Amino acid sequence: MKITIPKDQIITGLQAVQNIVGSRTTLPILSNVLIRAENGLVEFTATDLDVTIICKVKAEVLGVGSSTLPVKRLFGIARELPGNSIEFETDSKAVATLQAGGAFYRIHGLGAEEFPPVATFGNDRKLTLPLEKFKSMLRRSSIAMSNDESRFILNGIFMKFATDKITMVATDGRRLAMDEEDSEGTGGAEGSFILPTKACNELNRLIQGAGEVDIRFTDNQACFTLRPQEGAPIVLISKLVEGSYPNYQQVIPKETKERIALNREEFHQALRRAEFMTSEKSNSVKLSFGKNRLDITANTPEIGEGRESLAINYKGREIAIAFNPAYLMDPLKVVETDEVFMELTDELSPGLLKINGPFLYVLMPMRTS
Repeated sequence: MKITIPKDQIITGLQAVQNIVGSRTTLPILSNVLIRAENGLVEFTATDLDVTIICKVKAEVLGVGSSTLPVKRLFGIARELPGNSIEFETDSKAVATLQAGGAFYRIHGLGAEEFPPVATFGNDRKLTLPLEKFKSMLRRSSIAMSNDESRFILNGIFMKFATDKITMVATDGRRLAMDEEDSEGTGGAEGSFILPTKACNELNRLIQGAGEVDIRFTDNQACFTLRPQEGAPIVLISKLVEGSYPNYQQVIPKETKERIALNREEFHQALRRAEFMTSEKSNSVKLSFGKNRLDITANTPEIGEGRESLAINYKGREIAIAFNPAYLMDPLKVVETDEVFMELTDELSPGLLKINGPFLYVLMPMRTS
């Protein structure tokens, strides 16, 4: 394999794939990136056996071929090399040479045949979505993903594709985030799956700007082909979480007693300040709703007390409820509307946070002494 590649292109390709490579892996090949060169393109592939990421970039291919090299080391060297172009060559023993300006490096790799095979997908269960819509849904639902290894079924996002609707749900047992968007039809690709946390986080990182995403899935794997308007196309393949997702609909309150409109930014900033007066043991803030007023109180014996009042438009009955401030702020960070709506029943029932849109967030209250 022999190529001349612009420095920014090799950095783009390696940056896209290197994140999933762990520093401590029992299989040496999993520390490496598979590099293939043909038809004016260089394809970089990295995997941890659960998630695989592929990125293709443009280069001048002087000799086709493939090899694998330690991805972190290659990325570090490529990023620091002088000039705008790198001459890159590998021999039959998987030894690579990199030259740029007066710099010369030789790196030992492993043969491409040792790299794990990459899954292939048909078009029978495939749908296409605008990248911005997909990213927005993913970002808003992922805030409630669980990281409790004992409840592996909750470690990810449940994605459901129906004829005219796409739903994404995540819950960790204490809160639930759901985003539902209309779709222009899934092209016969109806179905559902649970995408694991690592794949969700990588997709959140990789999606930039406008474009399209093709989603293909089987019973145990899913493939996301990101086609941005600008930049290199990226493919992410992930194993799926096995099992049936719990019935999330029964967690969502069917009716609530009070609906309160709040200025999102003002509410968020007040909660941020109140959180400073909480501790790991005592991590709740109390919201007291009265006529045209919201009092936010945080009281931790060993730290101190904080209290703020916000002017709101509220004519309902007085109600006080306590929440974990971090959990209450999470949805306020990912929605973009100026106004949010809090729906409450009483101090012991779950609270609902909504927007004028398809997103909702359910949060369990905390008991106050």
